Amino acid sequence: MGIDNDERVLARARALVAARGLHRRVDFVHAESATWEQQADRVLCIGASHAWAGVQQALRALARVVRPGGRVLFGEGCWERPPTAAAAALFGKEVIALSDIVRFARAADWQVLHLSTADQREWDDFEATWRRGRQQWLLDHPHDDRGPDVQGTLDSQLKEYVEVYRGVLGFGYLVLGR
Repeated sequence: MGIDNDERVLARARALVAARGLHRRVDFVHAESATWEQQADRVLCIGASHAWAGVQQALRALARVVRPGGRVLFGEGCWERPPTAAAAALFGKEVIALSDIVRFARAADWQVLHLSTADQREWDDFEATWRRGRQQWLLDHPHDDRGPDVQGTLDSQLKEYVEVYRGVLGFGYLVLGR
């Protein structure tokens, strides 16, 4: 079951699942994750701790919706190394060290069954994919009045990635159990 409060995201997810022939195995629900009460054996929370106002609160809330013996795949942005002032300013207090994520998981009575982080190639691919659709739109609409704004956003994002947080911001994946 996928839960999201953005109907566009859910529509895209439904289409992708249908294209892969998995539509009978996955349901998508339009709801607020933070208020969800139904229990499950397996829960995925990837980059969504903001739905509960942070990592610590998310890990506590997820403990209420995972059945005993269940598992959570928890993915979250984290500092791979101490952030520069520019990186800290860009991401604010939402990003914490991986060691703090582990500490919060343990404080919420989770066992860390597996831990890994995205490597640099994965980050580069993620960032390039974020830009790709906008870049293609620019190529397909060379005379659109919105082009300069789109190009400005792309240029700014690439500059921030390369100069501010590439190699500093990481992404941790934790498999948690009780």
